[in-house]
Amino acid sequence: MGSSAILSPAFATAFLARAGAGARLSFAQFMDLALYHPKLGYYRRDAARVGYGAGTDFYTASTSGTVFGEMVAAACTTLLDGAKPADYTFVEIGAEPGGGILTGVTHPFGAARTVRVGEPVAITGPCVVFSNELFDAQPLRRFVGREGGWRELGVELHGDALREVELAPATEPWLPSEAPEGYVFDAPRAAADLAATLAAQPWTGLFVAFDYGKSFAQLAAETPLGTARAYFKHTQSNDLLAQPGEQDLTGHVCWDWLVDALTQGGFLKPVVESQESFFIHHAGEFLSRTMAAEANRLSQRKLSLMQLLHPSHLGQKFQVLHARR
Repeated sequence: MGSSAILSPAFATAFLARAGAGARLSFAQFMDLALYHPKLGYYRRDAARVGYGAGTDFYTASTSGTVFGEMVAAACTTLLDGAKPADYTFVEIGAEPGGGILTGVTHPFGAARTVRVGEPVAITGPCVVFSNELFDAQPLRRFVGREGGWRELGVELHGDALREVELAPATEPWLPSEAPEGYVFDAPRAAADLAATLAAQPWTGLFVAFDYGKSFAQLAAETPLGTARAYFKHTQSNDLLAQPGEQDLTGHVCWDWLVDALTQGGFLKPVVESQESFFIHHAGEFLSRTMAAEANRLSQRKLSLMQLLHPSHLGQKFQVLHARR
């Protein structure tokens, strides 16, 4: 499958510089180039991507304003289980331009800082390490079932356009044991590697990641076309090769792999639950106070709460992985 979009000369040059004479990259290498190239990458541009305004491509929980940060702070305080939040630094990994979720929020933590994409990650001491849709934006390896085995999918520059190609047979031990003909398995290995990297840093405290994902069993049997998608101006597309650097590329994380990474890093009893369940169980007192204060009016704050919690909005679309050590 190819893309009908015209490839920019700048990206073609960057593609060939990475690919060499063969003019081929694995899909994961292409996705990394399209999202994180220092000059051309989608996430390296200093531009608004999140929200409802002109030029944005998608919205997340953080689009709901300060109420999201307030709810996260309340839930994290509960999960610290008696420890003093003032003894912890709140570290947001992958924060968008303009500040993190605690910007403008009165919070109980001793300090709060953000780490932007491309900045070095150094975490020490007692921390709450938080992310919102960080892991789904990590490069995916894509595989397709062929004759009972798996072949990795790649991207080739052909003339002035990109097209999908099948690469060599794959034997990675973590691939599903069965490879139905034509089934696409999107493997978020980079997300698992990132979780392991964060867990390897010398810090203690609470890990909290908001994202959307599936179990390994679901990815292996219930997503025959894979989970990779593109987003441009709030429109979802399956044309993953179009306008690289200008559209977002994303895919479901594998919660089992992230849980394994945290467990191997010394975290105790990682839990995955829906966003709705997370806030109801861990920020219930905050929700009760806020809903009582907004009971007699349909305010923006009340609408934001409904969007974050309602199952038909973000409440069930997103999940939360949390663990302590």
